[in-house]
Amino acid sequence: MTITPTAVPAPLLAVMRNLARTHREHEKYYGRAPLRSAADVQEMSVALKALADRWRGISPAENPVHAAFAGADDLNAPGLVAATGILFMESEGKPAEISRVERDIAALAADNQQTGTWLSTAMENSWQAASALAGFPELADVLGERHRIVANDWQSAYLLLLVARLLRRALDLLARVDFTPAALRADLNGERYSAQFLYSAAELLDRAADLIAESAMLVHDNERRWRVFLNRVDALALPIAAADDVRSPKS
Repeated sequence: MTITPTAVPAPLLAVMRNLARTHREHEKYYGRAPLRSAADVQEMSVALKALADRWRGISPAENPVHAAFAGADDLNAPGLVAATGILFMESEGKPAEISRVERDIAALAADNQQTGTWLSTAMENSWQAASALAGFPELADVLGERHRIVANDWQSAYLLLLVARLLRRALDLLARVDFTPAALRADLNGERYSAQFLYSAAELLDRAADLIAESAMLVHDNERRWRVFLNRVDALALPIAAADDVRSPKS
């Protein structure tokens, strides 16, 4: 039996096979999970714009209902209470749901910052490691696929870092708004800056949602590339496995 072994060392093939299989599976998740985050961010933006639309056009109540937990009818956007739970009440300050939106934005910013930082560092190392593969002619036709995987993930990392910046700046703008009913009515009797801050914060959230989705698309683009690369590694490993079987026949 004649065996023609590959020039790629068996230990290197084992490492490449492990990385390709593991990260292909990992990226199956990250090719779709961020889409849920993008939808969540978009929902937050829709809520803020609904409030801004309401506050831009209404006249504030001159004699609001003075009762514990009474709704501030002039400040609440039609349909928004049922959809999001955001409810302005006369006896309360900032709605708890607004505070929850702010906490969610802050958490998403931290998550994207962490993921983007880790992924950027990982791709720096992967880019350097991929350069060594050019020394093996057997991998020549899949080097483009491997480098494109790194490039996609690297671009995704930078998008996530930008997402974190956009989300944090949206929080900065929301912090400019006093969400207590009295302060909002005073603003609505004046320049209506509250609505403008909400519009601007929503625009930043919209862009963040778009970039989150784009990052998922980049990772999803790697699926076929990982498959092509893994198939080549498996093909190169077969002669070595066959040679090992010849050298160590089963009794």
